[in-house]
Amino acid sequence: MKGLSTSRVFITGAASGIGRATAQRFYNEGSNLVLVDMPTEEESELKAMFPERMTYLQADVTTKVGLDKIQEQVNLGLDVFINNAGITRDATVHKMTDDQWDQVIAVNLTAIFKLSRMAAIKMKEQKSGVILNAASVVAHYGNFGQTNYTATKAGVIAMTKTMAKELGKDGVRVNAIAPGFIGTPMVRKMPEKVLEMMEGKAPLRRLGEPEDIAAAYAFLASEDASFITGTCLNVDGGVVLG
Repeated sequence: MKGLSTSRVFITGAASGIGRATAQRFYNEGSNLVLVDMPTEEESELKAMFPERMTYLQADVTTKVGLDKIQEQVNLGLDVFINNAGITRDATVHKMTDDQWDQVIAVNLTAIFKLSRMAAIKMKEQKSGVILNAASVVAHYGNFGQTNYTATKAGVIAMTKTMAKELGKDGVRVNAIAPGFIGTPMVRKMPEKVLEMMEGKAPLRRLGEPEDIAAAYAFLASEDASFITGTCLNVDGGVVLG
């Protein structure tokens, strides 16, 4: 896609699932990658997959130490920052603990704010850049047992729109993607009946693939989307249609 072959792309939560598929898509497009995740056994696999044009950062996005590591790389330059990292700590509202709430808010919302601020400062200086944030279709209609998660994803959408308004004059675009039910390795391990239920909710009658989300990220990062900002793109097989 236009403009990706020379770009420097940061991806958080890059070790597996959607993050890994996104890294693969941008690598195939010729981008230089800075991949961020917690210490993980997948690191060696990533280094084999991306033998060049890749820097791997072991960093916890909720800590100052982790953020400082990322800042050092941002200082060297960036074109695209993808806030993909996210966690779940599910429980119904009357059973949800403060820790379950705080952990999800820290990763899914506060870290996205801090990383977006970091990227925005650099992008404003260079008068260009793209910030992409991971939302979710559950931000639109809620989801049982996910008061914490849905709150963060709705917050991400609102934050994306606000940042787009603030940064547009500096040539910086900000968008979000709201995935539906995606067949990541973790999801594929669920019972067959659960997978069938997920597939049945979407008019396209299938789960999405991590590559579907990666393709959407690549499009929004490219010059083909140069007049798109402040939007949340649902990539969900139509599940939000009800």
